[in-house]
Amino acid sequence: MALFKSTQTIKKPVEEVFAVVADAGSFASWNPTITASRKIDGNGGLGSTFEWKLRGFGAVAQEVGKYELNKRIRFVPHINTLSGGHRFLFTAEGNYTRIDHELEMVPHGWMKMFTPFMGMIGQKNLHDTVTALQKYIESKG
Repeated sequence: MALFKSTQTIKKPVEEVFAVVADAGSFASWNPTITASRKIDGNGGLGSTFEWKLRGFGAVAQEVGKYELNKRIRFVPHINTLSGGHRFLFTAEGNYTRIDHELEMVPHGWMKMFTPFMGMIGQKNLHDTVTALQKYIESKG
């Protein structure tokens, strides 16, 4: 199992930041780790499903496994060889938003032999996601 954590502060209110993250069908428009994204089903809340074409993994269905408006959201992958997910915890700090990220990757079956590479991919993907999210949101007028 690999668990990666990161914290960032974005110079925008929590409602605006949460709205960007909760729109998982649009991740490919700002996140370089996702080359294609689309909504499959749902209203964006708990149980909604999306598909992301993830760098290093290909097309992976994602489900919103936790959802609390402007406080938390967790995307859980639906893939036989990997479980875990990306949890975003939001804290309003005036006109700023702190996000605590947790990216968990648990390989199963034949994928276990790639655990060392997953660590490298997971850490890089989290870093790139954090950097891109900040740049995207703060550049919006």
